[in-house]
Amino acid sequence: MKDICSITDLQREGPAIVRRAEAKGSVPLARNGRTVAYIISKDRMEAIIETLEITCNREAMKAISDYETGKVAMRDISALDEN
Repeated sequence: MKDICSITDLQREGPAIVRRAEAKGSVPLARNGRTVAYIISKDRMEAIIETLEITCNREAMKAISDYETGKVAMRDISALDEN
């Protein structure tokens, strides 16, 4: 099975291509040999949205930066119960 599907493939094998996107995360669609779109699984789309939300949150990005630069240490999730 090839990695990129054509629009014709999608018309002919739609359900199978959707299942493949669910399994692999995404399937590129090509027209005339050039990728023009993607079929994206629900899980992959939710991960993309979550990433966008985190990158738009200044406090979250500062916390990530502080961790990556060693300014703060990772805390156990049980620390959330302290508040």
